[in-house]
Amino acid sequence: MIREAAALSGGRVTLQPGTLYAALDRLADEGLVEVDREEIVDGRTRRYYRLTQPGATALGAETERLRASADAAAAQLKRFGHGTAGRPAW
Repeated sequence: MIREAAALSGGRVTLQPGTLYAALDRLADEGLVEVDREEIVDGRTRRYYRLTQPGATALGAETERLRASADAAAAQLKRFGHGTAGRPAW
């Protein structure tokens, strides 16, 4: 998950293991993800998680919220025009 987050974000997101595990615990407590299976690798427990239906619904809602925010920001940039180096001229 840590490598995937870095790859998907073009290196902008760097998750620390403690942050990731705390987030997974919180998401599991909220019923948004659940443990799919566990296995022992090199003497350590490796857990595999999967998105639950409520998790998929929440992810879809968050995706739409972020899309709306990005659309609003893009509209503001267009409204005010662009300055040098892609910065708005305001």
